[in-house]
Amino acid sequence: MEEKREKLLKSERLDSKKAIEMLFGSRNSSFPAYPIRVVYMQVGSTLSKDYASILISVPKKKFKRAVKRNLIKRQIREAYRKNKHILIDKLVEKDKKLIMAFIWLDTSIYATSVVEERVKKILLHIVDTL
Repeated sequence: MEEKREKLLKSERLDSKKAIEMLFGSRNSSFPAYPIRVVYMQVGSTLSKDYASILISVPKKKFKRAVKRNLIKRQIREAYRKNKHILIDKLVEKDKKLIMAFIWLDTSIYATSVVEERVKKILLHIVDTL
């Protein structure tokens, strides 16, 4: 089971249009850990295949070039993959499911270590609020 946790599975990606609309609808929580804002909400088992599903958004308005947008998405995805056990363990323990979106706020690219630190901070904050 430990090996499976190290991967970011397809089922952990938020791709349901209905779930995304619900996430950005009304009953959600959000907070910034600059340069990332996270929007998240607890859901029933029908909307999420896994305990936690994520969506990563880097606005085209902030970065015109796809190369830079993709770099930031990779940084966030990798930081989440390395630290998701913080969140998943708590969700399994409480038998809850969560959907969340990471949204990039800044117009500059940060070091991978900074992005990882912020994602870890976000995950710890979400665990505290559960």
